Amino acid sequence: MSLQILFEDLHCLCVAKPSGLLTQGVVGGELTLEDEVRGHLSRGEPGRSVYLATVHRLDRPVSGVVLWAKTPKAARRLADQFAQRVVKKTYWSLVESHVPTTSWARWDDWLSPVGSDGVARCVGSGLPDTKQAITEAQVIRTCRGLPEKTLLVILAPQTGRTHQLRAQAASHIGPILGDVAYGSTLAWAHGEIALHARQLEVEHPILRTPLVVIAPLPERWPAIDF
Repeated sequence: MSLQILFEDLHCLCVAKPSGLLTQGVVGGELTLEDEVRGHLSRGEPGRSVYLATVHRLDRPVSGVVLWAKTPKAARRLADQFAQRVVKKTYWSLVESHVPTTSWARWDDWLSPVGSDGVARCVGSGLPDTKQAITEAQVIRTCRGLPEKTLLVILAPQTGRTHQLRAQAASHIGPILGDVAYGSTLAWAHGEIALHARQLEVEHPILRTPLVVIAPLPERWPAIDF
């Protein structure tokens, strides 16, 4: 694959992850995004030692911005921002749905762990092992270029639970296009879903200035205009 670099300096690196690719894996396993990033940092010199720290991840079927730290100091400071929930994340999703009654909503749910069936569920509060999941959702109704029977939904997660956006979208509006595990019935690329980490905003770990990175939509997506 050709690594798509969105931002890089001495302290951090942002790349566009293709859908269907693991962010990280196990030693000796399949090729991952991390392998590609390490190859870029080692400048093609196998065995060259480089520092690279993961500060967040995207699920395999999800595309979009992934941020890496290139120094221990940057890693600590970026990890603190994610832990304190001050990082602003914006996702674009194509959702199978009828038009909902509101164009903006705040989803506040309790999410179960991902089960043996590969699905997390929005359940009642107070149940064992559940965690609160909060997302702000905006439906763009006047949008050209969408497939039939789909909506463009912009999602801003306030928490970072596993499968949070996939489970909440399916529970509140409809499944994300291609997300068969959550009930999608419309065709999309095998092993991919129409969920894209469009924008990530953090404080630069050294300069302390805003760092805003936007990932272009994958080629498979329609030419959305709104």
